Amino acid sequence: MPYRPPPRRRLYVTLNPLQLTASIALGIWLGFVALALTAWLVARLFIAQPLAPVAEAVRQISQPAAPTAPQAPGDSTQMFEQYKENLRKNEEQQRLDQARNSYRNLSNPKCQFWLQQDQTAPSDKSRANVLQFCN
Repeated sequence: MPYRPPPRRRLYVTLNPLQLTASIALGIWLGFVALALTAWLVARLFIAQPLAPVAEAVRQISQPAAPTAPQAPGDSTQMFEQYKENLRKNEEQQRLDQARNSYRNLSNPKCQFWLQQDQTAPSDKSRANVLQFCN
């Protein structure tokens, strides 16, 4: 005789519609609460930190600024001198770029030599000679 397992017992389940509806509603509600708590926790941990500098800036803007002392005349003179120096450097750089890009300088051997010198080992002397021989 072949082995035969004993027959399984039948499980009788009675479904109460009110109890089933209440269980589903409770599950949906608990799921919503879990999602809301998770979103709140993530917002507190990750979003609050990047907004701290913004909050600090808003706080500084909302406070009245303390009156500042007027700048000394030496400061504006120093800034003006720095401005003139920057202008001079920019003009010199433009002249060097113009000398490098000019087709007229391709036939000038002295200009070519100093352009190469300025490209490989830039110095004040090489820049001055580029400006002298290439313009």
